[in-house]
Amino acid sequence: MKVFVVLVLALASVSAGLLPKATPVFPRNIVRSPSIQGRIINGKDAADGDVPHQVGLGFATASGSGWWCGGSIIHKEWVLTAAHCTSGASSVTIYEGSADRNSPRAKLVVKSSDFATHASYNSIILRNDIAMIKTPPHSFTQYINLVALPERASSYDTYEGKVGQISGFGLISDSATSVHDKLQVAEATIIANTLCAATFGTLIVNDKVVCIETKGSTSTCSGDSGGPLVVNGVIVGVTSFGSSAGCEKGHPAGFSRVTGFIDWIWDNINSK
Repeated sequence: MKVFVVLVLALASVSAGLLPKATPVFPRNIVRSPSIQGRIINGKDAADGDVPHQVGLGFATASGSGWWCGGSIIHKEWVLTAAHCTSGASSVTIYEGSADRNSPRAKLVVKSSDFATHASYNSIILRNDIAMIKTPPHSFTQYINLVALPERASSYDTYEGKVGQISGFGLISDSATSVHDKLQVAEATIIANTLCAATFGTLIVNDKVVCIETKGSTSTCSGDSGGPLVVNGVIVGVTSFGSSAGCEKGHPAGFSRVTGFIDWIWDNINSK
């Protein structure tokens, strides 16, 4: 009997670390609507050329439904985004070169045959939430340009305590319903994975995840999925998940850690 009790207590202790106190959810799913809505919460308007690597992604399915995500130009022929953005889509329209979504300097349509979604992507535990989109070659300008990928040597950098830039066209608030056309940017501090796991559990927050604090309700939200987290000009995260309780609740926001996928990224770039 004592042995049984000890086992139960041990399992409970392990589960407390594995299981989330707050339910994680893809930003794309926070507001279930096919329309493009809002902006980064508590961000500010970006000007053209401020975030030249940022793209808007309008995904579509064969049945005519769709959703909005963000992405980053990382190579003359590749855009980086989240797997939960490419999953289920038959095509994507890429909007580039403008902080105004309605006035892109370039607009490309790419079929799903040119998507590279991580083979081990798992939507249940939000694992390996990363994807790439092959595009026609870019002609780089001050408005359309790439963001640097991390060096392989930086794979062990946790980025803890560093301030990063988030950007996107996602929701302005948890209650937002209107479309906002201007690209938003904000700064956020990267926190230790142990702090993030205290909210979402170690089953979700592993060494391929990086998280930010959302102090003052500055956060990514629906519509920002797949967008960049950039530190000192280097992309270190891809917007992956937040709390199902809402974007303004003060829970951390999670990103796929780019250094955890750097070999996979370069394998794709070099294979096509």
